[in-house]
Amino acid sequence: QVQLVESGGGLVQPGGSLRLSCAASGRTFSSNAMAWFRQAPGKEREFVVAITWNGGRTLSADSVKGRFTISRDGAKNTVYLQMNSLKPEDTAVYYCAAGSLLRWDPIEYDYWGRGTQVTVSS
Repeated sequence: QVQLVESGGGLVQPGGSLRLSCAASGRTFSSNAMAWFRQAPGKEREFVVAITWNGGRTLSADSVKGRFTISRDGAKNTVYLQMNSLKPEDTAVYYCAAGSLLRWDPIEYDYWGRGTQVTVSS
């Protein structure tokens, strides 16, 4: 009932920046939390950062604090991920997710986008 579409991925050099977007449609009122996860080859899906529509509370992983910032535009039903000071270890497929609560566990999220590839390489 909720569709999520990520965009903005691509190839960037170490130290560079990139902004990802997640456009939500459908019954978005059923989900109050939006999150970004990432998955690198051979690794488990990893929580990155999340935000609530109501109040704008945020939760972020230690690995990205000070470098990544999540924001939302309620009028556009869109969530953004601004990524700065990118490192090769940030290379992964980045997924947008929607759920009812602000959590770090992917099990807590009900809807997922198909992902967008971010590659950090010189």
